[in-house]
Amino acid sequence: MLLSRAALLIACALTAACGFAPVYGPGGIGSGLRGSFHVQEPDNRNEFTFAGRVRERLGRGEAAPLLLNYRIDTRAQGVGVTPAQETTRYNIFGTVRYTVIDRATGRKITEGSVDNFTGYSATSLIVSTETVTRDANERLMVALANQVVARLIATAPEWRQ
Repeated sequence: MLLSRAALLIACALTAACGFAPVYGPGGIGSGLRGSFHVQEPDNRNEFTFAGRVRERLGRGEAAPLLLNYRIDTRAQGVGVTPAQETTRYNIFGTVRYTVIDRATGRKITEGSVDNFTGYSATSLIVSTETVTRDANERLMVALANQVVARLIATAPEWRQ
C-alpha cells in the first residue's frame, strides 16, 4: 500500500513538473477553442457526418473568428476474397485535409491532414450491403473528425494568439 501511494505521488509530481495541464479544465486550451470555429457547410452525407461531429466537439460558431475548411477523400478496397472471387470484406480509407482561416483577415492560420480507415463485411443482400457501407462511412467520418479536433487542440498553442 505504501509503495502504491509513493508511486502515485511521484507520478503526480512528474506530471506537474512537465507542464501538464488539463485540456478542458479551467483555462485549458480545449475550452478556449469551443465556439471559435465556423465549420464549412457540408455538401454530402460524409461531409455532413464529419462537420456534425466537429461541431459537437468544438461547438457551433456561426459568428466565430475562425473558419475550418476541409476536403475529404475516401476510397474503398476489397480485402476479403473467396475462392469464387467474391469480395466479402472491404476497407474504406479516408483522408481529411483541413485549413483554419481567420475570417476577419482571410489569413491562413494553420493546416494539416489526418488519415484513418475502417472496414465492413459485404453481404449477399443489396440493402444490407448499403446499410453496412453507410455505417462504415459514418464511423470513418467520426474518427476523422475526432482526429482533426485532437490535432487542433494539440497544436493550438502554436497558432493561437
